[in-house]
Amino acid sequence: MKFWDTSALVPLVVDEPTTPAIRDLLSRDRDVVVWMLTGVELLSMLGRLGRIAPELGDVLPGIRLDAIDVFRRWTTVTHVEGVLRRAERLVGVHPLSAADAMQLGAALIAAGDRAETLSLVTLDRNLARAAQLEGFRVLPETR
Repeated sequence: MKFWDTSALVPLVVDEPTTPAIRDLLSRDRDVVVWMLTGVELLSMLGRLGRIAPELGDVLPGIRLDAIDVFRRWTTVTHVEGVLRRAERLVGVHPLSAADAMQLGAALIAAGDRAETLSLVTLDRNLARAAQLEGFRVLPETR
C-alpha cells in the first residue's frame, strides 16, 4: 500500500514523460490510498488542460470519466479534522501550499502517524522533500 499525491496520479490519465515509470509503480502495488480531495484536484488539472489545449476537447470527457471511475476504487482518507490538525503543523515547519499540507496530513493519517510504515508517491519536489523530512519513503526514487 502506498499513499499517492495528485501529481503522481496525473500521468496515469494523461500521457507524460513520467507515465511509464508511474504505471510500472502502480502495477507492482495496486493498493492506492489518497486524500478525499485528490479527485477534485485531478479533475481541476484536467479542466486546466482542456483550457490550455482546446484540441483535446473531444477526448477529455472520456478521460474525466476514467479518472472518476478509477478514483472510486482507491482507499480514501476522509478524517478531515485529523488531516487539518496535521496540516496546520506542517505548514509551519515546511514550505508547503495548503493543498500539499493536506495531502501530507492525509498520508500521516493513513500511516497512523508512523511515516516510516508507508511510502508516498509524488512528483512534486516540495512535497517530496517535506515527506522525506517527516519520515516517509518517497517514490519514485529516480525523480
